[in-house]
Formats: sequence, structure tokens, C-alpha cells
Amino acid sequence: MKVGIIGTGAIVNSFLEAVSMIDGIKCLGIYSRSKEKGLRLANEFNIQTIYTDLDTMLDDERINFIYVASPNSLHYSQSLKALKKGKHVICEKPFTSTLEETKTLSKMARNNGLYLFEAITTIHLPNYKIIKDNIKRLGRIKIVQASYCQYSSRYDQLLAGEIPNVFNPKMSGGALADINVYNIHFVMGIFGEPNEIYYMANKHVNGIDTSGVVFLRYPDFICICTGSKDVQGNNLVQIQGEKGYIQVNEGANGCKSFTININNEKSEYIDIQSSPNILYYEMLKFHRIYKDKDLETCYKLLDHTESVMKVLVKARKDAGIIFSADNNTENII
Repeated sequence: MKVGIIGTGAIVNSFLEAVSMIDGIKCLGIYSRSKEKGLRLANEFNIQTIYTDLDTMLDDERINFIYVASPNSLHYSQSLKALKKGKHVICEKPFTSTLEETKTLSKMARNNGLYLFEAITTIHLPNYKIIKDNIKRLGRIKIVQASYCQYSSRYDQLLAGEIPNVFNPKMSGGALADINVYNIHFVMGIFGEPNEIYYMANKHVNGIDTSGVVFLRYPDFICICTGSKDVQGNNLVQIQGEKGYIQVNEGANGCKSFTININNEKSEYIDIQSSPNILYYEMLKFHRIYKDKDLETCYKLLDHTESVMKVLVKARKDAGIIFSADNNTENII
């Protein structure tokens, strides 16, 4: 995998640290409108080329994968451009702004035999797999609770009258898209699509959600997903069944450890994740899929991404949150 990167945000640092631990992945270039920001990362991680023009990077025949880590609203257009150039794509969460955008990218990748991944840490973590394997021990599930609350460093800017990208409906921001998405992926990776979806959100005057609660109704249980960028709180996941419960410490994002608590039995503490960089595990999986030419698994992951996007859009619209991308139907091919 020879990677070109779009973006210079904090997540890119974590990405570069993760891939530096995996043989077979090398970052050859980085695109940034600011050459100074690109140079900082290039020097730190020994990246060969800095591009200030995206098309130039996409035309570089040395690069076969593009990692998209730009603001949410740009994910679709930049991923589409890369796919049209014959590049494989790893796109950060949230995958796109609308379901139609996700379907378009998926169709483009499948029709051309290209790899297309959503970079969402949760579902690729070793601890997450063990959680999935132990669900049946809990008996009939009755309640699932997932909470991820993190006071954003940019929330004070919002209160001061600025509109950072993460709180801008034009940039497809908000708590649901940015942070509650981890909870949704966690739950749907285990239980699939819900029957009913509702979202109650705290909204800023510009219409964006700064925090909120998603209610998912499954045939036999209720799920509550809380995501916040305007308050701090205990981050955890609890899956509660008639025979016991699983509690994930520190939330869905990292699944850093968890306990299995079966009625009248001793609690089991589990943590098999050796790397503190949680992006390592998703990149390790993507590399294996690519190396094994396993397009079938890649496209199964895309099916999951599409299901999650369906829920995110339904929840967002239930709360009356409108993105600029909702009106950009002319850009969908």
C-alpha cells in the first residue's frame, strides 16, 4: 500500500504513527493547502512529497491508496475524485454527508474493482470482536446504553460567535456525525439495523447539534446512544441481558477494556489490545484485506457503512438538522 494523504489534522498524526508500525504500508505524499502544515508532517514522518494541488497527487502513479482526512463535507467529493483516478480509498468517519453519496462511492468502487474503506476504529478492535463473541452469554438482550461525551476544544469558539468546521452544518459537522457515530457503529456492528430511529438533540442557534441522544428500537430491546461535544461525562457501553451484562470501559471509540458480568458468577476483566494507537488495528485489517485481494470482505464492510449512514441520516433528519450537502443532488452521479 503506497499512500497519499489528504489533510493535516490531529487524526493524520495518529494515522501516520499507526502505519509506521505495519510492514507493507508506506506514506509517499501529503496534500495540504498550507505547505507549512504539510512540511511539518513530512519532516516528522519522513514523507517524500508535499502537494498543494490535489490533482497532482492523484496523478502520481507511485500512489495507489488515498487516505481522506479532510472536513466531513469534503469526504465525498475527494473520495470520488480519487476513485475516478483509479485509486483505492480509505475515508475517515463519517464516511459521507448523505446516503446517496455513500451509495455513489460504493457503486464506483464495486464497478471498478477498487478497495474503499471507512476508517472507523471501533469495529476493527480486538476487544470488540471478543465482545461480539460473548453476546449470547447474556441471554435475551433488553437494554443497550452507549455514551461518548467529550467537551470539544472548539466549543468555546462556538460560544464566542465563531463557527468551527465541527459545528458548521455547511461542513456536515455536529455531535451525531463526529462523536455519536462511534456508538452507532458499535451497536450496529453487533445487532444490525434497528426497526425505529429517533434523535433528540441540543442544537445551537445555527441548527447544528452540540449533543444529543439517539434512540434505536430493535425487535426485543431498546438502545440509547448519547453523544456530546458540549459536556464531559463517563464514557461507556453497557449491553444488558437477562443472564448478565457486558460493560465497556472508556466508551465505544477505543473499547480499551471491558467486563463480562454473568449473574451469580465472578466478573471477567478482558483487555487484549496491546497497541495504544487504536488506528493500528483498522489499518492492519485493511492491509490484510488488500494483500489477500479480499474484495468480498471489503464490500461487506461497505455494506455495514451504508447501513450506518442510513441510520445517521434518518436520525439527523428526525432532529431537523440540515446539511448543505442535502441540497447538492446535482453533485451525485
